[in-house]
Amino acid sequence: MQIKVVPLDSTRRDDFFAIHCEKCEMGWCYCTAWWVPNWDGWENRTAEENRALREKLFHDEIHDGYILYADDIPVGWCQCGPRDRLPKIRQIYNLMADPDVWAISCMFLLPAFREIGLAHYFLFGIIRHLCDMGVKYVQGFPKRGKELTAGDIWIGPESLYQKAGFILEQDDRHHPVYGIKLTKEEK
Repeated sequence: MQIKVVPLDSTRRDDFFAIHCEKCEMGWCYCTAWWVPNWDGWENRTAEENRALREKLFHDEIHDGYILYADDIPVGWCQCGPRDRLPKIRQIYNLMADPDVWAISCMFLLPAFREIGLAHYFLFGIIRHLCDMGVKYVQGFPKRGKELTAGDIWIGPESLYQKAGFILEQDDRHHPVYGIKLTKEEK
C-alpha cells in the first residue's frame, strides 16, 4: 500500500467530500465544528448547514488540513492550521492568543484503515510538512482514556500525541492539551 500525506487545496475538494460523507459516517459535521462560534445549538445544526459552511471555506480559499491517501484513495482527514483562527479552541481550553501556535483540531481515518498504524504515519507526515513550512509550535487536543467512543474518533487518542513527542501542557481529566516545538530534526 502506497501512503501519502497531502495538504488540502482546492484541487482536493472532491477527495475531502469523498471521506466526509454518509457512507463513511462523517457526512454530518464536514469538519466545521471548530468554525462555529460556540457549542450552543451545535447538535441542532443540519448536515446541509455544515456542508454549506465547508463550501464557504473552499470558496474563501481556506484549506485547513491534510488528507491521507492509501494507493491514491482518500482514507483520512486532519484539520490543522493556525490555532487562533479558531477562537472556540482558545475559549474552551482557556488559552492565550498566540498567532504562532498551530492546532491539530480533528483527525480521523476511515474504519477499514484504523488500528494498523496509519494514524501515527499521518501525524508524522503532517509534522514533517509543518516543519518544512517553518511552523514552530503545534498543539493537539486528544481524548484521554483507553476507550474511545464513536463520538471521540474525531480528536484522536492521547497516546497518538505522546508517541509523536507532544508534551502535556494542560492537564484535564478528559481533554488534556499537548504541544510540541517543531525543529528541522522532527523531519
